[in-house]
Parts: sequence; C-alpha cells; structure tokens
Amino acid sequence: MTGLTEQLGIEMGATGDSATEYSTVRDGGAGLIDLSSRGRLLVSGSEAVMFLNGLITNDMKTLAVNTWMPAAFANVQGRLLAVVRVINREDGFLIDTEDVTHPTVLKTLERFTLAGDFRVMDITSETTWISVQGKSAEKVIKAVFGDKATVERQKIMKAKLANGQEVTIIRATHTAEDGCDLFVDVNDARGLRESLISAGAQNVSLETLETLRIEAGIPRYGLDMDETTVVTEANLDEAVSFTKGCYLGQEIIVRIKHRGHVAKKLTGMILGVNAELKRDAKVLSTDDKEIGRVTSSTFSPRLDRTVALGYLKYDYLAPGTHVKVRVDETEFAGEVAELPLIRGSWYED
Repeated sequence: MTGLTEQLGIEMGATGDSATEYSTVRDGGAGLIDLSSRGRLLVSGSEAVMFLNGLITNDMKTLAVNTWMPAAFANVQGRLLAVVRVINREDGFLIDTEDVTHPTVLKTLERFTLAGDFRVMDITSETTWISVQGKSAEKVIKAVFGDKATVERQKIMKAKLANGQEVTIIRATHTAEDGCDLFVDVNDARGLRESLISAGAQNVSLETLETLRIEAGIPRYGLDMDETTVVTEANLDEAVSFTKGCYLGQEIIVRIKHRGHVAKKLTGMILGVNAELKRDAKVLSTDDKEIGRVTSSTFSPRLDRTVALGYLKYDYLAPGTHVKVRVDETEFAGEVAELPLIRGSWYED
C-alpha cells in the first residue's frame, strides 16, 4: 500500500528539519501531513446501518448524511480492536482507521457481506488522505477552495479541484491544533498537494507528527492501546454511546460506566529534560508502589521537558501527583498532567 509520499517519489519534510516542522504546526502555520498509509473502507447497502450498529460502540442511527463521528470496534470483553471514524457520505459510510488496525476492521466487516445488503470496499489504494494541521489550516483551505470553504466540526464539506474532481474534507485534529483532513482520488493527489503548498502549507514528517500526537494526548494503537485495553481506559468516551442498543462489548463497557470509573486510565506525565524513557517502563508512587506503566514518550520542544503517555491506577490520576518512572536502575521524577499536555488552537473555539 503506497502513501502519497511514495507516489510522488519524495519524503515529506525532507527539505526541512524537525524543529522547523514542529514550529510550523505549533506556532500558527499549517503543516501538511500524509496519512495515506492508514486504512479507508467504504461500506454501503440498505442494511449498512443495522450491521454497523451491532459492531461499533457509537450510535449509527444518529449519524446524519454529511456528518461524521468517532467510534471503536470492541470484542465481547469490551476490549479494543480498533479506533475509527465513520463518515456518512452520499455514496456510503467511509470508515478510516490506523494502518495497524486496517486488516482487523476489514476482516470484521467482510464477515457480514453475505448476510444481507451490506457491501464493503477497501479503497485505501484508490484514495489519498492528507491532513493540514495548525492554526492556519482553515486559511489554507479557503485559499485553495474559496472563501466560502468553511468546515464545521463533525460535518463534511464537499469541494472541487480545478479539474472538477471532488474532495471530501472534515475538520479534525491529530495535534491539538486546528486542522482538516482531505480525502481525494489517488490520481488527483499531486495536484491537491501542490495547491495546498502554494497556499502556504509546509511539509511535516510522520516523525514530527509523533511528537505532536503525544503532546496532544492522542493514543496510538499498538503503543498506547491494544486488544488488552478496555475501551473506556483510553479516553474514548466520545466514541461510545451509552444509551444505544446491543453491540459487541456493550455489557462490559456499560457496567464499568455504571460502576463509576475504570481501575486505570490513560493520562499524561511531565518529567525532566533528560529523561530517556522506554515503553512499558514502570511508574512508581513516591512511596515506591508500582502504579502504572509508560506507553509513549517524547521530548516536548514547547515544554522543554520529556513528556509521556501511560496508564496509571485511578487513585493516582489527579494532575500534579508526583510520580517516578524507573528505567533499568535509573529513576526519573515527574508529575501527572491532564491531557492534552498542550492545549493548542483546536481548543480555542
């Protein structure tokens, strides 16, 4: 499966350094990020709503045409199989997911294609997914598609390129900054990318995106969540309907909700400047009790500190709680911090 960068024979961000890329997104610019390696599936048919409603955690019956919502696929134990977005287009439901969970989502959906009027098409290789992230994202979109090109949250905007080809645009963040995701036919990827760059967007690499993601407190499947994670442990409440009818994992998820809280939850931690952490490093309380583990970490240029995501026991989740992270024989002092670790322009509205 090839992304836009491979199709164009270039490496996004190759002309700049990570500090410049980071500043582009964090300091009011617009970063152009290729997310084409992630999966895109188009689900259609008269029984699509019924089948999807029994598989995902959110309520398909509330999803109007030209709107979108987050959702998750869970197993019967309420544990995560994938986190997705469901975009209700006129030609069906576009489901996008991370590359690592793409095969799982496809396999889960394909099981039902013979059960009724329910069709699944994998359109990943036929389409391109580009994200523009940063406070100037909307300015770039307007420069390319016209001053009336305003993308409202949870809604879809349809726009056209100069050649008449349609682009699906949703307002979304991967960085805690304002942003838009654009889906277009793979044959129009080059033209769209060139138009966005001409309008002021600058290439940002996936490596820089990883730093921005962790600062934004957005979990990544395979690192911060996996098939052992209960859906509500990963701060995914917006992806869950607690009132709709039966779906896989509902009993466990609703039971935890009624109990009041999960035993552990994903949170942020801020440590010292030179804290070199490892995934699954133990997190300790000040009295040396093991209270959790690290899942992702990075150096934050904005905070000038090492920051991390990890799961901590419920009693230690309060922001400001002092903790220690043990890596081999070394301990790094830090404190618990509310997510997102950096509240960017996405939170200004």
